[in-house]
Parts: sequence; structure tokens; C-alpha cells
Amino acid sequence: MTGTTPWDDLSLRLGSSAVLVTIGLTAVAIGGDTFHAFVAIICGAMVWELCCILGSERPTVALNLGVFAGVMAMIAIYFPMPYAVALLILPAIAGYVLLTRNKVLYLGFVSLILYASFGMMLVRDDLGFFWMLWLASVVVATDVAGYLVGRSVGGPKLWKRVSPTKTWSGTIAGWTAALLIGIIFSIASETDILAIVVISVFLSLCAQLGDIGESAVKRRVGVKDSSNIIPGHGGLLDRFDGMLGASISLLILGKIFGLPTGVT
Repeated sequence: MTGTTPWDDLSLRLGSSAVLVTIGLTAVAIGGDTFHAFVAIICGAMVWELCCILGSERPTVALNLGVFAGVMAMIAIYFPMPYAVALLILPAIAGYVLLTRNKVLYLGFVSLILYASFGMMLVRDDLGFFWMLWLASVVVATDVAGYLVGRSVGGPKLWKRVSPTKTWSGTIAGWTAALLIGIIFSIASETDILAIVVISVFLSLCAQLGDIGESAVKRRVGVKDSSNIIPGHGGLLDRFDGMLGASISLLILGKIFGLPTGVT
């Protein structure tokens, strides 16, 4: 009988990741309405997954809330900020009214999904392809480095009760990978290297917090994956949780302090 290893799912994960990266990069490169639609679809699917794992008794409720969230995400980007903020909170309020359990958990996490999705659209629209690529690279590098080093080195767990597989070695590897991404992009853009490196590491931490937050939600309701949409990865929430944490953090950071990219 052949034993299992930590790398049994690697080929499946790599194949799925290649497809996701290709689709994502294409949408980012095209930008505009295409990127908005891509993010809105991902947003709606994540809200649907969240409703399902939180235990919506009626499948149509989860589907309708997912569609509603995707539509709001799609149209909010075309409104001034105050109106956009109001539109983005509507799916959270609707779910709070319609769901019969885990209402507060839904309200908080859906708000994160909607505003983080809005943040991704703003990064692409306002800062352009280069800096959207930087944000995505920080998140992907954090995830990949954490996975590879965590699986190969192991060691003390980061927070075993919430996320049993995450280790300190993988966490630090993620920060290191983000630091290198920051150096590369700051040199390529001739931007303040210290500022971009610090922000990159900060966003890496926020991406990891997004991952841990999603793990905490799944652990609370007793599920392993948010869905089985992506072979080897689980659901879209499992794959984009880090991007949620990084995107909303960058949105807040940019609005409060501005960003050292030439665009505020």
C-alpha cells in the first residue's frame, strides 16, 4: 500500500494554478470592463460559496445572493465613491435579512469580499497594469513560498487551532518572497525601494491574515473547502482569500496615506 506524501496534490494544484493564472493575467492585461466583469464573477461566486458553507437552507438563496453581489460589484465601480460604498453594502444587508443563521459572520465576510473586489478594480483602473501585477505577484509569491517551504521544512505551527497546516517557516518564507517581489517591482518602476518593499511585506501579512480568516470561518462551520470548483485547491474563497486581505488593505492604505507609485 502506497503512503501519502505532502506533495501528492502538487501536480493537480499546478495544473489548476496555470489555468487560473492564464485567465487572471489575460483579464488584468485587457483591463476596463473585461477586468471588472472578471472580478465581479469571482466576487459573486465567492459570496455563493460563503452562503453554502454557512448553511443556507435554501440553495436558491445562496445563488440569488451570489448573483446580487456580482451585479453590485460590477456596477459600483462606475459610481462616485459614496454611492459605490452604499451599493456594495447591499448584498451584505440582504444576506443578513434572508439567512437564518450565521448572520453576523456573513455580514462581516461578505463586506470584506465586496470591498476587496472593489479595491482590485480601483488598483487596475487607477494605478494600471503594472501595479495590479505587483499586487497579484505579492499575493501569489506569498502563497507559493508559504506552501513550498511549509511543506518541505515544517516546524512549529503558526496557529494550530485555526489553521493546522500553516507553519512559521511558511509564513516567514511568504514575507521573504514578498520582499523580493517589492525589490523587483521598485527597481523596474524606479520607485522608492524602501516604501514598496515595506508595503509588499505588509500586504503579504494581510494576505496571510485573509487566509487565516477564511480558515477560521471554515473551521467554525466544520468544512474543509469552500467548494470543489478548482481541482486541488477547493473553492474560489480558498484560492482568493489572500487577495481579499491584501486588496482591502491596499485600498485603505491608499485612501489614507496615498501610495508611492505616482498615483494617489
